[in-house]
Amino acid sequence: MSSSSIATAHDAWPELHLADWAATRDTLHMWTQIVGHVRMMLSPAVNHWWHVALYVTSRGLTTSPIPYAAGTFEMDFDFLTHRLLIRTSRHEKVEIPLEPKTVARFYSQLMGALHLLDVKVEIHGKPDEVADPIPFATDTVHHDYDGEYAQRFWRVLLAADSVLKQFRGGFIGKCSPVHFFWGSFDLCCTRFSGRTAPPRAGADAMTREAYSHEVISAGFWPGATERHAPVRDAAFYAYAAPQPEGFANARIQPAAAHYDEKLGEYILMYDDMRRAPDPAAALLQFLKTTYDAGATLGRWPRETLERAPGGK
Repeated sequence: MSSSSIATAHDAWPELHLADWAATRDTLHMWTQIVGHVRMMLSPAVNHWWHVALYVTSRGLTTSPIPYAAGTFEMDFDFLTHRLLIRTSRHEKVEIPLEPKTVARFYSQLMGALHLLDVKVEIHGKPDEVADPIPFATDTVHHDYDGEYAQRFWRVLLAADSVLKQFRGGFIGKCSPVHFFWGSFDLCCTRFSGRTAPPRAGADAMTREAYSHEVISAGFWPGATERHAPVRDAAFYAYAAPQPEGFANARIQPAAAHYDEKLGEYILMYDDMRRAPDPAAALLQFLKTTYDAGATLGRWPRETLERAPGGK
């Protein structure tokens, strides 16, 4: 690879350390939760909660079209111009600036815009999958927004989305879209063996539905800020559920990847991936070797699930 192509490869994967934008991440997490809750309430249910997710676009994240009484509407986070755009099939549009503001203010603006567009929806008003959730309408704690880091995060999602879609193309069994879950704030793609999984004791409704079948999943996550969190910076992850015997000791590539006992997942730190001569190739290697390990050890019927090399 030439020096110019190496530079281009690395430009696609900007530096992104959670410590530099944690406050912005937390605010953006809450904003995507509000938008996601609206989508969840108005969209027809799809297996494994696929109807709630957002999708990466060439400018940010989108809900895709959502049905309502007068047609459809969609909500798009535009991280190039830093706006939330709400557009309807009736040629109506409302824009909400993405700028430093409280979650409470964003919530009020969004619900007001939907009312103006005659979109009738009620959400339960609190974030999911976070510790000590604060109701959106009263959240004045989260208010930071650094446009540069929001844009960097989107650029990482954009690059990862392309690699995950390339990886997804080699699988002809049941497979999720490449989508962004606002609850866990991660981009992922999940493959299914086609077999049901043993019920999880004590699981909530969301977990029961998500893991009702055998899966191997992989994705990108910006990390956690808690002191004892096993992953405190941006990382790619991969796991098998249920986890087959021997999975934790599989030979995974690239060499920088490791198995985290606490999470029960393989981790490839984003910074390690982006320092590789070809970051996208390193990520594909991680996706393929973790899948190979899970599918082989789990005795998946791979001959019926995978596209033959060179196949279309």
